[in-house]
Amino acid sequence: MTAENFLTIGEENISLPQALGYLRASGDLQQFLMRILRQHVIAKEVAQRTDLEVDSSQIEQAIVNFRLQNQLVNPQSFDQWLTSQGTNYVDFRKQVTAGLKFELLKQAIVNSKVQEIFEQNKDSFEQVILSRIVVDNLPKAEELKTQLDKKPAQFEKLVKEHSTTGDRLFNGMMGAVTLGQLPDQISELLKDAKPGDIVGPVEFQNLYSVLRLEQRIPATLSGQLKQNLEEQVFEQWWQFQLQNQPVKLHIEPPKVEA
Repeated sequence: MTAENFLTIGEENISLPQALGYLRASGDLQQFLMRILRQHVIAKEVAQRTDLEVDSSQIEQAIVNFRLQNQLVNPQSFDQWLTSQGTNYVDFRKQVTAGLKFELLKQAIVNSKVQEIFEQNKDSFEQVILSRIVVDNLPKAEELKTQLDKKPAQFEKLVKEHSTTGDRLFNGMMGAVTLGQLPDQISELLKDAKPGDIVGPVEFQNLYSVLRLEQRIPATLSGQLKQNLEEQVFEQWWQFQLQNQPVKLHIEPPKVEA
C-alpha cells in the first residue's frame, strides 16, 4: 500500500492525503490525530515496561468472557464473527492480549493518584438530595422562605402552589446531585446544612430557589466516580508524555469541499 492507494471503493482509489482531507472537512481530523497520538504513547509505554505480562490462562479467560457476553459461544458463530471483522483468531488473541496489558498499565498509572484526588476533593464528591421551590422574583422567594421558617411542614404545599419548574409535580424533588456540580452559591449554602434544613433563597439563571436538604450521601471511591477519576488521570498522563514534544503532520491534507 502506498499513500496514493490508502483505500479503494470499487475501482476508485482514495489516497491518504485525500482521506485526511475528508476528515478535516468534516471536523474530525483533530480527534483522529489525537487518537493516533494516544495509541502511540500507550504502545510505547507497554513496550518499555516489564511489569505488564499476562499469562495464557488470563488471555483464554478473557476470550471466553468476550464470547459469552457477545453470544459467540458456538464455534461456527465465532468464526463467522471473526471473518465479518476482517480478522482471524491469531490476530484477535493478540488484540485481547494488548487490551489486558493496557488495563494493567492503566491501573499501574492511576491507582495511587486516583486515591489522592479523591481524598483531596472528598467533600465536593458528596451527593445531596434536594427539593426546591423556584420562582421568578426575589421578594416572592423571600416571602416563601419566611413562611417556611414558621411552618416548614408546608413545603410540599407551597411547591405545588408556587414553583415554576416541572419537578413541582414531584414535590420539588430534584434527586441526587454531586455537590461539586452545583453552582458555588448553592453548594456554599448547603455546606453546613443538615437533612430537613431549608435554605435560601438563592439566585441562579435569573430564578430564585428555596431549597430543602433531604439527604446527604457520603462519597465513596467506587462505581462511576472511580471510573471517571481513572479516565481523568489516565488522559492527563498520556497528554503529559507529549508535553514539549513537537507534533507535525507531514502529509498536507488537500482542501475538500464538504
